[in-house]
Amino acid sequence: MNYVIEAEGVTFAYDEHPVVEDVTLAVEAGEFVGLIGPNGSGKTTLLRIMLGLMTPDTGSVRLFGQPAEGFREGERLGYVSQQSTEADSTMPITVREVVTMGRYPHVGLRRLRPDDHDIVDDALERVGIADLADRRINRLSGGQKQRTYIARALAGEADLLALDEPTVGVDADSRDRFYELLNELNDRGITIVLIEHDIGVVTEHVDTVVCINRELFHHGSPEAFAESDALARAYGVEGMGKRAPARKQQL
Repeated sequence: MNYVIEAEGVTFAYDEHPVVEDVTLAVEAGEFVGLIGPNGSGKTTLLRIMLGLMTPDTGSVRLFGQPAEGFREGERLGYVSQQSTEADSTMPITVREVVTMGRYPHVGLRRLRPDDHDIVDDALERVGIADLADRRINRLSGGQKQRTYIARALAGEADLLALDEPTVGVDADSRDRFYELLNELNDRGITIVLIEHDIGVVTEHVDTVVCINRELFHHGSPEAFAESDALARAYGVEGMGKRAPARKQQL
């Protein structure tokens, strides 16, 4: 198997308060994974550990076959956190400048070449925001900002795209267009792992559902998830039965 992420026995606690307990899972190259769980279930912590941004208390993580703690190919990772759009909300920086940042790991100390600018232009086109290239980032909608950060990852030629609740505050039409974009990128071979609060979105779009609440309750297909009692056990919802809730229901 060609694994992008391999996590084994991962445990992590904040001030002796465990938030992730003995989680083992792997993400294959080209897979589209939805990570779900109730608020405070450890989703963001697990994602950051899987990306090598945090070190587990116990257990291990490998990225592209290498130990995460020594991984030095950061340009292969495109991470859009919950705070990404907030960080640039007051900065006088344009969309093109944000996307161009994706080239810096490749450029090093040299100046940008014409082919670097071509890659930036292509990334803007691929996510459908070429017409916004000269607009200030703080004048974009939430959905436009998310596309900008994805374009930055594409400009960096990332192989893995990780998103933490990318559609929070985005209207339904923009959300649907956003997932169309993610499906297109996934079809082109980019591995995607996202945290999502909408169960219907997960079951409709991803290949694999990972459901956690500190511990791992499900790691498999959306169909197997819908037929299991993992959702009820993870969310602590009595009487929910063995099926997932109707599509578009949010938890």
